[in-house]
Amino acid sequence: MNQSERKITALKAQKRNRSRVSVYLDGEYAFGLARIVAAWLQVGQVITDEKIAELKAQDAGEVAYQQALRLLNYRDRSESEIIRSLKQRQTPEEIITEVIARLRRNGLLDDQRFAKDWVENRTEFRPRSSRALSYELQEKGVEQETIQQVLESFDEDEAAYLAAKKYVRRIENLEWPEFRQKLLGYLARRGFQYETTRAAIARIQAEFKMNESTQNTLLEEVDR
Repeated sequence: MNQSERKITALKAQKRNRSRVSVYLDGEYAFGLARIVAAWLQVGQVITDEKIAELKAQDAGEVAYQQALRLLNYRDRSESEIIRSLKQRQTPEEIITEVIARLRRNGLLDDQRFAKDWVENRTEFRPRSSRALSYELQEKGVEQETIQQVLESFDEDEAAYLAAKKYVRRIENLEWPEFRQKLLGYLARRGFQYETTRAAIARIQAEFKMNESTQNTLLEEVDR
């Protein structure tokens, strides 16, 4: 047998990770492979050093791909988040590029969809301003052009109203000065501007049917 060729003498599923296979060459453990990479190998098969290197490269790509899938199974991610995570694992650039391309082909990575879902989720559960949403998406590595497209039809007034309505339930039993102060501060922390906040408070007034004197007091306080 040529020195650059080695014979596969055993293929064993690893005890700690059944999705990986231990490859034995010439009677000794040589390396581990993802089951999908080792699928075509057979005991008695002769492989070259070049093929061994190719198998190891394929395995590294499969390991990185599975790491990316685990991240996506936990929650949707932006492309930048996946890249950042793989880099933290010391994944080579060429493998990262291959993994990103594979995720795109399989419809698992789409920053436009990610940004749209992020905005919808925030609007339903934790409403905030378009400015705050834009900042969050930038932090996730989404390109500014994509962010602008997703936020193009965003209803700032409705988002402020929803945020206020959710919070009112937590403070409705407070005395008016504290109630007003907390509501204004809450909306401001979520990035809403003065005019938007004022409109949201007016809608809350109407919904809670506050008496005229209270409404006038609120409008005077907000106008200051």
